[in-house]
Amino acid sequence: MKALINIDYTNDFVAEDGTLTCGKPGQDIHDKILSLTKEFYEAGEFVAFTIDKHTKNDPYHPETELFPPHNIEGTDGRLLYGELESYYQEIKNADTVYYADKRRYSAFNGTDLEMKLRERAITEIHLVGVCTDICVLHTAVDAYNKGFTIIVHQKAVASFNQVGHEWALEHFKNSLGATVV
Repeated sequence: MKALINIDYTNDFVAEDGTLTCGKPGQDIHDKILSLTKEFYEAGEFVAFTIDKHTKNDPYHPETELFPPHNIEGTDGRLLYGELESYYQEIKNADTVYYADKRRYSAFNGTDLEMKLRERAITEIHLVGVCTDICVLHTAVDAYNKGFTIIVHQKAVASFNQVGHEWALEHFKNSLGATVV
């Protein structure tokens, strides 16, 4: 069994006016992410949306010192980018669709994602979203440590740091044994 894990593909990370945007690299992967999401959903595969959630002016979150405020709960910045939001609204009540608020880089940290995957005997996860060298990378590292087979869709991941993006793609292959397609 396999699953698609969509990581942080939100307005704040992708839209031109997003508070921590990847800009054009993030926007350029929209159609591929939407296509993969539809493909997995229509095939009856598990589709997870793992979305960064922050509280305004949170003095305890370590990202407060690293990045400008982003993905603040209750804002449009947290909505999925582009057509992905409307597609999610169509499918969100299906048994094969899961949405998790996350507060750290990894989609596994502080969520019940692993339990959802294990309940369904899912052993292969496909990663898409942003940022390749931050949240996608940390999710992949955790997935590796949990024994999942990892597939990263190169045309469906992006970052605001091209050097970090390229480094992460190599790290997926060379250090995590992931397949980059």
